[in-house]
Amino acid sequence: MTEAVLYDYWRSSASYRLRIALNLAGIAYESRVVDLVAGDQRSPDHLALNPQGFVPVLEIDGHRFTQSLACLTYLNTTRDLGLLPSAPSERAHVEALAQSIAVDLHPVCNLSVARFGVAQSGGSLQMGDWMRQFIGPGLAAFDALLTRWDEAPYCTGDRPGLADICLMPQLYNARRWEVDLSPFPRLERIEATCADHPAFAAAHPDQHQPG
Repeated sequence: MTEAVLYDYWRSSASYRLRIALNLAGIAYESRVVDLVAGDQRSPDHLALNPQGFVPVLEIDGHRFTQSLACLTYLNTTRDLGLLPSAPSERAHVEALAQSIAVDLHPVCNLSVARFGVAQSGGSLQMGDWMRQFIGPGLAAFDALLTRWDEAPYCTGDRPGLADICLMPQLYNARRWEVDLSPFPRLERIEATCADHPAFAAAHPDQHQPG
């Protein structure tokens, strides 16, 4: 029996975050594909669900939520996922770490933003150029912020947290766009740990690619 509906796109970083969290919570969900490349997000049906024209949209517990971080907060609170520490100061530091990707890096690498930037370059930039321009420095900043915590299997401890959920989709994008990850051995170690976790493995885009 499905407990939720996720309006999803396999390569969407924000959707990937929610797939991880839903898996961590053990929530069975129905995935309804919104093909971002085909422009489904601009259809009247989808705009009725989310006027911003974004994915994911999560329907759960009789509610409809947008914005992945808001959805993650809801799941963390209602399913006691332990994605954030309880101490307010520590919680703020972990949220800042996660938001350095989800709020600052991810939006500029959004497909529509990147396409517009490449188009405006008059042919001097390719999509990979745009992505590498932002992903590398964004990961460097995340890596520097991470030094606040002693090295552990996951970003901030011995269990998956909000930062890991935001990091993994960005590392997927980094590899897709051939970003050099050799300067970030700690991130690669965290990536390997997450990849071995069933909730992360089942959420990987390769498991949701159409066809």
